[in-house]
Amino acid sequence: MLKFTEEHEWLKIEDGVATVGITAHAAEQLGDLVFVELPAAGASFGKNDNAATVESVKAASDVFCPLDGEITEVNDAITADPSLVNSDPMGAGWFFKLKLANPSDADGLMDEAAYARMIA
Repeated sequence: MLKFTEEHEWLKIEDGVATVGITAHAAEQLGDLVFVELPAAGASFGKNDNAATVESVKAASDVFCPLDGEITEVNDAITADPSLVNSDPMGAGWFFKLKLANPSDADGLMDEAAYARMIA
């Protein structure tokens, strides 16, 4: 299941675990990323907590935790090569995996069509 937030994060949810990243629209707006700071595996976050930070040639921006949960894995590849977020934001450029405290909370997020309307 693919979901989106108003803060331009995407979530691919499988078996109660969400892979989280920023959308292509967000990556395009930020420009070329030069730095990514990720949370530690094992850390717990509430919905809308600041979970990661990205810096581009244009600005620094926070990446928010889309739902309550615990970080189970982070994508160290994007800290070594932040350009992966720009080149493949919904693939190799994912940020972290989040074990959802309440998987049904994802029902309140946007689907792809609703997100496309929001950014149109």
